[in-house]
Amino acid sequence: MAESNPNPSIDPKSGFCSETKIYHSLRSAARLPPEDEPISVTEYVFSILRSSSSLENIALIDSATGDRLSFSELIRQTEILAASLQNVIGLSRGDTAFILSPNRLQIPILYFSLFSLGVVISPSNPSSSKSEISRQIELCKPVIAFATSATALKLPSLRHETVLIDSPEFNSMMTIPSEKLIRVEVLQSDPSAILYSSGTTGRVKGVVLTHRNWISAAAGSYAGQPVRASPAVVLCTAPYFHVYGFLYCVKAAVVRESAVVMERFDVGMMMRAIGEFKVTHVAVAPPVVLAMVKADSVMDGYDLSSLEAVLCGGAPLRKELIQRFKKRFPNVSLAQAYGLTETTAGTFRTMGLEESRRMGSAGRLTSNCLAKIVDPDTGIALSPSSLGELWIRGPIIMKGYVGDDEATSATLDSEGWLRTGDLCYIDKDGFLFVVDRLKELIKYKGYQVPPAELEHLLQSHPDIVDAAVIPYPDEEAGQVPMAFVVRRPKSTLDEAQVMDFIAKQVAPYKKIRRVSFTNSIPKNAPGKILRKDLIKLALSSPTCRL
Repeated sequence: MAESNPNPSIDPKSGFCSETKIYHSLRSAARLPPEDEPISVTEYVFSILRSSSSLENIALIDSATGDRLSFSELIRQTEILAASLQNVIGLSRGDTAFILSPNRLQIPILYFSLFSLGVVISPSNPSSSKSEISRQIELCKPVIAFATSATALKLPSLRHETVLIDSPEFNSMMTIPSEKLIRVEVLQSDPSAILYSSGTTGRVKGVVLTHRNWISAAAGSYAGQPVRASPAVVLCTAPYFHVYGFLYCVKAAVVRESAVVMERFDVGMMMRAIGEFKVTHVAVAPPVVLAMVKADSVMDGYDLSSLEAVLCGGAPLRKELIQRFKKRFPNVSLAQAYGLTETTAGTFRTMGLEESRRMGSAGRLTSNCLAKIVDPDTGIALSPSSLGELWIRGPIIMKGYVGDDEATSATLDSEGWLRTGDLCYIDKDGFLFVVDRLKELIKYKGYQVPPAELEHLLQSHPDIVDAAVIPYPDEEAGQVPMAFVVRRPKSTLDEAQVMDFIAKQVAPYKKIRRVSFTNSIPKNAPGKILRKDLIKLALSSPTCRL
């Protein structure tokens, strides 16, 4: 990394090496265990916790009930649950567990328990449809599922019976010791989680993250934590099945933050929780920042005096929104981050008040990582302030896509560089600016919506000859899916019927929100949809809300 590399070719302001055209991190290098040392994420995090004097500090807070769990109880319940899963159910290293649940106090405990056993964790959006869940189960091949009473009905039968997280039986598995836990030797290269990403083609992929990936992400957070007079209290509004929320389960423990768990997001509930639990940091997606700016009446009467920073990830914030936020909350720092499921969440982040003033930036490169900006046409690495595709390399890069060697090789090159598919530039001070996506994904409230999946469903309708889906700008959601549809001759299919047809088959965040009927879909010679032409057509409408 830059701090340990005396190479004069590396610019101390940006981390850019003029010889290799590679950016080096300017952050403090994070110490990692030797790669060949058998250690799970749980062992790594808990070894740091046990070396501190903070074990009786609060680890988890349920925002709805006010229930609290100390770090010592977190460790104890994790070990009791792991022993139950090992001895009573019979889970073992290499098994996969599918998890279908909203954010709950038990989820971090479950994650750490499964990590310690070498069981691969595969969490899914509880709002996913049965067909979406079937595809994910087909990819990860779980032997057991953990769900709530409300989500269990969506699951098929697996080798082991589904465990209900909100049941008294599960509570007993966490609190009443069974047989003694037998330590499992887990390699850092072992798969630890399979999270879902649409990648670049639109068909859902299972991203395989290793124990080394999460340990590296945790080590970066640990190395970069600021000195505080009292522990931070963090409310993460991101779902724990998403890499953003998943990381916070690990990060909060390793840096000894108190994590406030909110099952269902609501602006008013978030404001109440900030005042009630003296929250210092809130981790959000852009729609929450917008809600905080716009919700005048909802904000009244809440004590936000403890709030120090809002951390935003999932999609870039518009400069206008940043300005409105700073005007509304002049004493609250607004920090942004950039990351992918394939990079174990954040690879660039804003740290400290000074960096947060770099408006529109996603921050600087995180510890132990390398980056370069590459011309997408020539593959040549570019100099600072040049626009190109962001490539990243480091110990946080995924192992690959489960069961999809072709997609893995298309995303990871032979030297371990991950092609992000995002059009970006890094300025002379090492700050990343995300300009556009080379990928065709639509970002709806931070969620990935693959156009190809929706197009396939649309084309299955008997009255639809052809269809294309594009991102349409929306102030609240960032982008919404808009469909261009070619109807069968004499068909009376209308906009509401098209939207209803899709809504019945997908999760709510994937719904078609706008429909335009057209005579043909513009395509190039090989038959690829010319989305840019359709986007221009859509934005030419006077009703476009930018």
